[in-house]
Amino acid sequence: MTYQIDERGYYGAFGGAYIPEMLYQNIEELQEKYLKIIESEEFQTEMQSLLQDYVGRPTPLYFAKRLSEKYGYKIYLKREDLCHTGAHKINNTIGQILLAKRLGKTRIIAETGAGQHGVATATVCALMNLKCVVYMGEVDIDRQAPNVKRMRLLGTEVHPAISGSKTLKDATNEAMRDWIANPVDTHYIIGSVVGPHPFPDMVARFQSVISKEIRKQLKEKEGRETPDYVMACVGGGSNAAGAFYHFLDDESVKLVAVEASGKGIDSGLTAATTVAGKPGVLHGSKTLFMQTEDGQVVEPYSISAGLDYPGIGPIHAWLFETGRAQFLSATDAEALEAVMELSRLEGIIPALESAHAFSKLKDLNAPKGSVVVVNLSGRGDKDLDTYIREFGEI
Repeated sequence: MTYQIDERGYYGAFGGAYIPEMLYQNIEELQEKYLKIIESEEFQTEMQSLLQDYVGRPTPLYFAKRLSEKYGYKIYLKREDLCHTGAHKINNTIGQILLAKRLGKTRIIAETGAGQHGVATATVCALMNLKCVVYMGEVDIDRQAPNVKRMRLLGTEVHPAISGSKTLKDATNEAMRDWIANPVDTHYIIGSVVGPHPFPDMVARFQSVISKEIRKQLKEKEGRETPDYVMACVGGGSNAAGAFYHFLDDESVKLVAVEASGKGIDSGLTAATTVAGKPGVLHGSKTLFMQTEDGQVVEPYSISAGLDYPGIGPIHAWLFETGRAQFLSATDAEALEAVMELSRLEGIIPALESAHAFSKLKDLNAPKGSVVVVNLSGRGDKDLDTYIREFGEI
């Protein structure tokens, strides 16, 4: 069995392109051209140069000594929080902006939840002198205000999504509507491994630099390319897809994905898709998402804006269904506890999203001495207001 995408754009039973007629031309163009473009020597040379000199790659693989002592594992942190803009999101936006320019697009749109993808998109649009519009849920605009200011400083228009739960799902809906209305000059930089084919595969490929570097760096540190475990948080799932990518077909490496269970799986306030979801079509692909009996989206909830999404990317739906990856879930309270732990033990303040992954080290039940890589997908600056509010006087 392979866990890679097939020629039809499916991971097993999940994926595909379920799109309005207005988008056929754009999606068909992407499907026909994306691999030829991104695998070309010219494209790779430009992208690798920007990843090194602009993004700051390779990011360190840091041995977390005190965290390791506490849990009895050899815990390494893949420091995506040290990327330019503060998260892994820019790996993808660099790739997609170069693709968009080669397709002759002059306007870029994006959706964002935590704001990190919005900032990364705004950043590359400023770099490449392209007009940028980012859709963001009204709730997220409030709870991630620093990132909104950063986007606007970079010259991007931030449009609030005021329908539904006013979070990531609704921002994605608004971005899709914009693309339908402006199919000729506009490229939609989707921020996660979601949406119609080829977006899930394209985003996973651009994020795969994470696991490519892990293999090389672990060889230098441990004398082996493969860890025993790779852990990452999952909303749509781009950071996890990137961290898992070069280990997918090596089943000696255990993959652990951590979703947001919010106030608890049975609370009605959760974003734990694999527990609360079922198969259906969401935002252009067949995947798992939380829905009512008649297929209407159930509003998700998480304290972390980046995990506040009702579904997961089709690659993760397939990894879950096949059992290739273990899916755990963390509550708001567990994530906040992990923020404090990592801050106090390692001097690193993580993003709320990343903290969900760290919170499950206590539930890993791995053999002592196991080599565990945790993808630290983003830094916690954007969440400081939430931390101050939740922790009170520290």
